[in-house]
Amino acid sequence: MTNDFCMKSLARALVEKQPVYEPGRPIEDVARELGFDFHTIIKMASNENPLGPSPKALAAAREALGQAHLYPDGNGTRLKEKIAAKRGLRTEQLVLGNGSNEIIELLGHAFLRHGDEVVMGAPAFIVYKLVTLLFEAVPVEVPLVDHRHDLEAMAAQVTDKTRMVFLPSPNNPTGTANSEEEIFAFARALPSHVIFVFDEAYAEYLDSPPDLRPLIDEGRNVVCLRTFSKIYGLASLRIGYGYGSAEWAALVNRVRQPFNTNAISQAAAVAALDDDAFVGECRRRNREGGRQLEAGFASLGLESVPSEGNFLLVRVGDGVRFFQSVQAQGVIVRPLGGYGLPEYVRVSIGTKAENERFLQAAARALGS
Repeated sequence: MTNDFCMKSLARALVEKQPVYEPGRPIEDVARELGFDFHTIIKMASNENPLGPSPKALAAAREALGQAHLYPDGNGTRLKEKIAAKRGLRTEQLVLGNGSNEIIELLGHAFLRHGDEVVMGAPAFIVYKLVTLLFEAVPVEVPLVDHRHDLEAMAAQVTDKTRMVFLPSPNNPTGTANSEEEIFAFARALPSHVIFVFDEAYAEYLDSPPDLRPLIDEGRNVVCLRTFSKIYGLASLRIGYGYGSAEWAALVNRVRQPFNTNAISQAAAVAALDDDAFVGECRRRNREGGRQLEAGFASLGLESVPSEGNFLLVRVGDGVRFFQSVQAQGVIVRPLGGYGLPEYVRVSIGTKAENERFLQAAARALGS
């Protein structure tokens, strides 16, 4: 075939320059590469729930599989009704997504234009930047201070070109959170041409997460994101949602694919919202595991960042070397060079046994 048929020549110019998200390594790949039994490897890289999925959600998903030949409800009616009742919202304020990731992309489709600016912390969830670049907007990254979002500095970067501001709290990958008072003051100071996107992916790990519904009720351009991937343990089912004004939801639903969330995930999410006992146990065990890891890091002479999420940021020196060393021992963590933190790794909080095994692997990695 001649070079006349060159796919690159047909692509948009930005595609080849677009950064690619690098997910945590799958257990299967690591097992195959190292010659390990699949079941002997533990993954502490992707902030997944070590207790697995909500039992109620799992039962509902199994039942829903019996109707897998039918298209899902494109509106997600039952799930929207359940979320609305649980969160004190109206169904018309909600948009369901293939994970909250998709809501971020839908925001780009609906609101970002070439040359718009998007303000975000650095480091923060990398998808904010990826979506900004995908829509030919300009990411304006504001360095964190003491691993925490500097809201005053972020506000100073807002200009007439700013279309969107992202704030995750707790933040990934640092685990730090801003107070509700700080967030309200920041949101109320934003001009009317800016959409404030508040990412609540880890909100359920907080005893009293900030509640931004009053800002939405005031008519402000506030959008909040939630996911079922974290504390509910439904990461593989890809289900999340955004909420804001009914006007916002109507606009975003115009750029959403008709069947973007499947029936299995919808059924699981409906049931998960009723599993308060599971959520409470996950929160309790997460706190215990966090204390266990913090104490272990201190005993190894390692500096870790106090976290409000289900993971810890820890300074290990050479992050890639440390990652490779513990992985060779069957433990997967996340190096953070791509986030501008080459001396750190992010460690998801596991079960008590998983945490202990990681700490033993860490001690050997540091010793070597």
